Amino acid sequence: MLDQDALRWEALLARDPEPECGSFLYAVTTQRVYCRPGCPSRPPLRRNVRFYADAPAAEAEGFRACKRCDPKGERAAIHAAAIRAACDLIEASEGTPSLATLADRAGYARHHFLRLFKESTGVTPHSYAASVRARRLQASLAAGDRVAEAVAGAGYGSESRVYGAPGRVLGMTPGAARRGGAGETIRIARATSVLGPLMVGATENGVCFIGFAEDFDALEGDVRQRFPKARIEPAPEALAGTVRQVVEFLEEPKAALALPLDLRGTAFQRRVWEALQAIPFGETRTYGQMAVAIGAPSAVRAVARACAQNHVSLAVPCHRVVGANGDLTGYRWGVPRKRALLAKERAGAKS
Repeated sequence: MLDQDALRWEALLARDPEPECGSFLYAVTTQRVYCRPGCPSRPPLRRNVRFYADAPAAEAEGFRACKRCDPKGERAAIHAAAIRAACDLIEASEGTPSLATLADRAGYARHHFLRLFKESTGVTPHSYAASVRARRLQASLAAGDRVAEAVAGAGYGSESRVYGAPGRVLGMTPGAARRGGAGETIRIARATSVLGPLMVGATENGVCFIGFAEDFDALEGDVRQRFPKARIEPAPEALAGTVRQVVEFLEEPKAALALPLDLRGTAFQRRVWEALQAIPFGETRTYGQMAVAIGAPSAVRAVARACAQNHVSLAVPCHRVVGANGDLTGYRWGVPRKRALLAKERAGAKS
């Protein structure tokens, strides 16, 4: 078995940023610098390397931090603060600040700022600003503002920019978002499942709600809150097949629950929901992994919010997302039910 230093040396040569042997730093005696194991610098000779547990230990023996891999994280902290300030400026602006404006405020060249912004947020400043506008528009429409006023207040130059690509902005037209389901019929059906009362809701386009573990009045209240102006119509016969699939899944899941869905949310929310559907049956992912999967590694909290705003439980399996340490974090229908679902899915995957 290799000793600790041998394992560290192998991790150094592999440029492994998160080695299995644990975190460490290495110093190069000929250069008098210390680095992270993932440093892109040319690998040193073994005889010139010393290993340390942390930065203070390396500095105590006269080594200084590498400027390339930034082992103390000082440069990274400066970059993060600059990107946070840029995001705050975008949030506070009525329009969309130009790349030049954002880069100048941050004190970086445009191409360098753009790279830092994408590394930090997973998107370009333009895409980030688009998501801010979409969020403003959704909030205004939900509050009952007229479409023209909501579009102008959100920072869009004209209504055509929203109507021209409704799926990319809200997942529906602004008028539909404002109407809250007015003119639509939401069919619902009830059943009893192993996890308690179950309700399924569907539009003509697909399933828009799956809820369980609460009394039927509360579940129907969730549907009405989601579609406050829609006509809610019991349709047990029309939804019998769909309900049966959900009940059977809860009893003994053997594969992913595949149903035609009517998902309505912002572009970011839909990206998260699509990524949730891509989690293999019987497996889990952390919120951090989900953020990476959608190309926004720093958007962990936003991913968690999108999971919480999922109205189609089981079909969009937000129960398969866990905390960074594997803990079963909050779940709309209760952590014990989340644990039961995951246990059944693992068993189903093995069989």
